[in-house]
Amino acid sequence: MKTIIRISTYWQIQFIGWVTASLYWGLSAFFSGNFIWKIGIADLILDVTIGIALTHLYRNFALKRGWTKLNLKQLVPKMLFGILVLATVYMFLIVGKLYLVRLFILKSNPLSFMVFFQSVQLQIFITGTRLMSIWILAYHLYHYSRLELQTVKENARLSVIIKEAQLNNLSAQLNPHFFFNALNNIKFLVLENPNSARRAIDLLSELLRNSLNSNIGRLVPLNDEINLVRDYLELEKIRFEERLEIKIEITADVSKHLILPFSIQSLVENAIKHGIEKRKIGGCITVKVEEEYNVMKISVQNSGKLSNEIKGSGIGLNNLKERLLLQYNGNASFEIKEIDNETVVATLLLPSR
Repeated sequence: MKTIIRISTYWQIQFIGWVTASLYWGLSAFFSGNFIWKIGIADLILDVTIGIALTHLYRNFALKRGWTKLNLKQLVPKMLFGILVLATVYMFLIVGKLYLVRLFILKSNPLSFMVFFQSVQLQIFITGTRLMSIWILAYHLYHYSRLELQTVKENARLSVIIKEAQLNNLSAQLNPHFFFNALNNIKFLVLENPNSARRAIDLLSELLRNSLNSNIGRLVPLNDEINLVRDYLELEKIRFEERLEIKIEITADVSKHLILPFSIQSLVENAIKHGIEKRKIGGCITVKVEEEYNVMKISVQNSGKLSNEIKGSGIGLNNLKERLLLQYNGNASFEIKEIDNETVVATLLLPSR
């Protein structure tokens, strides 16, 4: 079985870049009419070798010193110093290369090395400065962009972790609140109607099972939330008897949508506590779930009036608002208002998923 040797992107770019630069100089000499093939090939090999060697040494030095992790204010002086040093070394090496190649291939050179050096040093230094500036700038821009991207990813990851912690904290806060109210209901039923109390205990155990399942993930199937609401309303129906009328109208496909756990139940519980419970004659709870233009509209309507107590800092509604903001990043909305005939409507608008 043959082993495939993979060349890293760094070495591919190094080779392609320096070969391209050397070929450009060779073509310039070729079209000027002063081209000698042996010198051209020797220059190509040595130019690529010198360019790769110098920049690779700089790369290793920069990595060892941790320059790739510096901010721009710290990095710029070091880059300028590196360009100056590399350009100077490049000048000496290229001038020596030009002199020796022509000496060995042409077998003669009418100029001494010092005279030759003085005649071409400035041009070679400028060329070296240009090349090293391009290479160093490109190298550090690449690492700087990667560092910025890594920072963005890390901040995003931390943001998700914080959001998860906040959601978990809110869920932990909500569950005891819900079950405390349910147990209070059963306490009254035990005294007034023991048979109904047994059914209420069965419903509460089902509610507990559903809520524990809901804590597995941040979102739950909408169908599970509807079943939770049905059980809760049945539990309240046992307590209120004929004082509570229940209507559940669903026109959306609840099997394919996800929702925050206890989101609808919180609205129903609020409607019971601030609406039905305060009316001697009771009233009606209507739960509607519909989908319009890729928006899931969930409304809970109850008999009663919208008092300042309902608008206040109740744990259920405040908890719901915070969880909606965290989960949907402002793309979900919640509104509660009073309409005609002593009716209050709480509406959730959620993006369809």
